[in-house]
Amino acid sequence: MDIKKRLLLPFVCYFLSVSQFFHVGHGDVGTAAQYSPPYLPTACFGEDQTQFPSSNLFAAAGDGIWDNGASCGRQYLVRCISASQPGTCVPDQTIPVKIVDYAPTALSPPSAQSTTIVLSETAFGGITNIPMDSINIEFQQV
Repeated sequence: MDIKKRLLLPFVCYFLSVSQFFHVGHGDVGTAAQYSPPYLPTACFGEDQTQFPSSNLFAAAGDGIWDNGASCGRQYLVRCISASQPGTCVPDQTIPVKIVDYAPTALSPPSAQSTTIVLSETAFGGITNIPMDSINIEFQQV
């Protein structure tokens, strides 16, 4: 193997491993809104306080991922990919969220209707720099 290929091979292997770790191009695209407390009761777990992750990174599923309640407890990786205002998304920031509710029946109204997912205030703030009603996201179930 010539020297160029030998030097390039570790870089290619590294890039492939990093791109798999960050799930580049493997997620679905949708929209996200946010909602505020009170979060209880939820469609998934009722009044159970232990349903919420200690990180407060949780969400309510929209119709597209609700799956007749089967989405309860599922984990998704979510990242902001664009918004109507430039600079809204935190670059290269991906967060894990747990589905704890069904957006159309959530106690608190979302900042925008008919989105793929409605994120807790903490989750939404973790991937955005400025307040918005809705953002475009890439998401993947884990």
